[in-house]
Amino acid sequence: MTEHMPEDHKKYTQWNAARFTAWGESVGPNTAITVKAILSSHKVEQQGYRSCMGLLKLADKYSVTRLEAACCKALSYTPRPGYQNIKTILTTGQDKVIVEKAPPTTDSSATHGFTRGAGYYGRNLS
Repeated sequence: MTEHMPEDHKKYTQWNAARFTAWGESVGPNTAITVKAILSSHKVEQQGYRSCMGLLKLADKYSVTRLEAACCKALSYTPRPGYQNIKTILTTGQDKVIVEKAPPTTDSSATHGFTRGAGYYGRNLS
């Protein structure tokens, strides 16, 4: 059956949803969720294999650590990220951006207000 199949189609016959999902889980939880989202977003599951294969290649190019971070970033703004979302995050370096929380305010007057007026300190304002 596979001898008449084009070469680029043959490589997908080795893969199935369980194998892509297991690979995603080996990378990390966010990658696993992304793989499942890609597979479930197509009417025919096999149509998602190409996108999943693309994720595999992104892991080779950028590293599994960055892929996991990119999947996490994508999942922060969409429940169903796709290959293109992840690729864009990686190519623009958005996976490297760390969201920093604002440092706590150290100005005590901002939290307490002024408790003593100018008269207390002996200033003569007249």
